[in-house]
Amino acid sequence: MGEAKAAGGWKLWAVLALPPLFWAGNFIVARASRGDWPPIALSFGRWAIALVALLPFAWPHLKRDAPLYRRYFWRIVLLTLPGVAAFNSLVYWGLQSTTATNGMLLNSTIPLLILALGALFWGQRLSLWAILGLLVSTLGVAVVILQGSWERAAALDFASGDLIIFAAMVAWALYTIGLKLFPPEVNRIGLLAVQIALALPMLAPFLAFEIASGRVPHWSPASVAALVYIGIVPSVLAYLFYTRAVALAGPARAGQFIHLLPVYGAILSAAFLHEPLHLYHAAGFGLILTGIVLAGRGK
Repeated sequence: MGEAKAAGGWKLWAVLALPPLFWAGNFIVARASRGDWPPIALSFGRWAIALVALLPFAWPHLKRDAPLYRRYFWRIVLLTLPGVAAFNSLVYWGLQSTTATNGMLLNSTIPLLILALGALFWGQRLSLWAILGLLVSTLGVAVVILQGSWERAAALDFASGDLIIFAAMVAWALYTIGLKLFPPEVNRIGLLAVQIALALPMLAPFLAFEIASGRVPHWSPASVAALVYIGIVPSVLAYLFYTRAVALAGPARAGQFIHLLPVYGAILSAAFLHEPLHLYHAAGFGLILTGIVLAGRGK
């Protein structure tokens, strides 16, 4: 924390507050460009650009950690599938049929999903507070997916896009838990570059199928700008800023700022996408955040 105090002032706040803003932009731009970019093409293009942009930062770590990558190769492959190949592909697929606001609200469930999956697969014990938090947040997710309608709940009428995005959040939670399989000496920036390089051939057959089915990108200055933004800002800059935030302020404080994502998202969605905000959005977010706070009491 000494370094954090030395950095101090607005610079530290910027490092903490910018990553969730950049990640919110990912949802906004993906939703806005859904008519130009099919989901797999957007995911593939994003990671291709991100790999090129990340290499200057990752190259020293790639050379140093090459023996570790060989040692943990199958672990890297196993984590690449949910965390890099599947996560954003599912998000972009879901955003074809649901709002960016809903997507970002569902993103807030990740801390609770990590707790739940940690209990299932790692034998982590959950306190009563954590269990209560999971139940409350699950209710919040249901409110968002069902749009606050008891009639939809009774008819089991779920929004397909919301369910797809929720599946993406499960994939990311699995990826986050799986990072424990790697010792601290494996640099995370270099590891991300390796995973992106592996994810591209994983996505290639799905991209070929998407193109063969007639879903091709519509090239224009606006669509190219959207792809470049997604490939650089939320993919590389947010990651670099976030790792810096963790170094300066610690993981707990940096993690708290992720809860700004749906706040940013609601404002940006209303401003740029003209998505209406409903009472169920506020109720769902309130329940999800309450669940996170309750679960935190059980640490």
